[in-house]
Amino acid sequence: MSRKIIIDKYQGNTHYNVHVIDSFGQEHHLGYLGMNLTMEDIDKMSEEIWSNEVKREVDPLSSAIHNMIQTGKKFLDERGNHRDGLD
Repeated sequence: MSRKIIIDKYQGNTHYNVHVIDSFGQEHHLGYLGMNLTMEDIDKMSEEIWSNEVKREVDPLSSAIHNMIQTGKKFLDERGNHRDGLD
């Protein structure tokens, strides 16, 4: 996975959201450009994140929640989008 800096703005907002993605695909929220960050801060913080990359372990609770969500999606795909089953 490649390293990325993502700067995006939601429609109607006046600030830009800044995220850094490391080589493991983990996303790190840095803050908001213009409010508390400058481009120099973003460069410095992203280099710090990339130089200290560690793959996070998945805790059992997160794994269980992920599995429940995937099972729910699979169930809805097989059954349809409505509870009445008329799809």
